[in-house]
Amino acid sequence: MSDVILIGEPMGMFISNEYGELEEGKTFSKGIAGAEVNVGTGLARLGFSVDFLTKLGKDPFGQYIYKYLKKEKIGTDYITFDDDCNTGIMLKNKTNEGDPVTAYYRKGSAFSNFSIEDVMDIDFSDVRLLHVTGIPPAVNRVTRGAVYHLMAKAREAGTFITFDPNLRPELWKDEETMIKVLNNMARYANVILPGIAEGKKLTGSQDKEVIAQFYLDMGVEYVIIKTGSQGAFIKKQGEELKNTPGFKVEKVIDTVGAGDGFAVGIISGYLDGLDMEQSAVRANAIGSLQVQNQGDNEGLPTREELMAYIKKNKPQ
Repeated sequence: MSDVILIGEPMGMFISNEYGELEEGKTFSKGIAGAEVNVGTGLARLGFSVDFLTKLGKDPFGQYIYKYLKKEKIGTDYITFDDDCNTGIMLKNKTNEGDPVTAYYRKGSAFSNFSIEDVMDIDFSDVRLLHVTGIPPAVNRVTRGAVYHLMAKAREAGTFITFDPNLRPELWKDEETMIKVLNNMARYANVILPGIAEGKKLTGSQDKEVIAQFYLDMGVEYVIIKTGSQGAFIKKQGEELKNTPGFKVEKVIDTVGAGDGFAVGIISGYLDGLDMEQSAVRANAIGSLQVQNQGDNEGLPTREELMAYIKKNKPQ
C-alpha cells in the first residue's frame, strides 16, 4: 500500500553562489527543483510511503534525480525514462530578501512527453492519497490529459485528493486557460490549498470568505487558504472560517518551497488522523522551517525534528 502518490516534473537546478542578478552569477551549486519533489521528500522524511510519477531523460540530471529519490526513500516504480529528450533544468539566483528569480529550461523535456499511457496501470485501491499541483497540467495538453485521468481514477476509487494550484502563469498559453483548467481540476479534490494571491487570480476576489465559498460550492470538502506569516484560514461547508496562526520567524532566507512544506503538513496530518486545524498547525510549522533554509527542500524536517520544533515554538 502507498500512503501517497505524486505526479510532477523534477528538474535539475543550478543555484547561484553569489548574491545579485541571475545573469551576473559566476558559480552555481547543483540541486533538485520541483514542487512535487519537495512534497514527496517532506512526506518521506516523516516516515510515509511515497510513490512518484514522472518521466526523466537518460542524461546525468535524470540519473542524479533518480538516485536522489532513491536516497530519500521515495518510490520509483512508476518512473520512466525518455530515450530522446533530456531532463528539464532551472536556474535560481541568491537573494537577501524576497523571492529569488528563477529561469526554466523545460520546454521539450522528457516530462513533456508524459501521457495517459504512463498512468493507465495505476491501481488506486491501495493508495490513501493523491497529491496534485497545477504545474503538470500547464506543461501541455498531453500531460494535462494524464493529470485529468489520474484525478478521475483516484476519485472513482475513493482516494483522498489534495490539490495545490501552485500557479505558474509563464507555463500556460494564457491566463484564461490556466484559470479554467485549474478550477475544473479543483472539482475532483477533497482539499484545495490556494494562497491569497492565487485565490484572487482564480476566483476574482481576495476576500478569504469568497475564495473559500467559491470552491465549497464546487463540492470541495475543505478550503485551506495560505496567508504566509499570518498562517492559514480553513473553511468547511457549513462551518465558520477558522484562522490557524503562523510561527514567528526571525529571518527569512529563502521563500521557495514554503508552500510545498505547508502541503506536507496538511497531507501528513490527514494521514496521521489529525483534524484540519491540527494539520494546519503542522503545515505552518513546516512552512516556517522552509523559509529559514536556503534551497527548495533543505528545511524539511524528520518527524522528531518537527515535533520538537512545534513544542519549542508557539504560533504567533
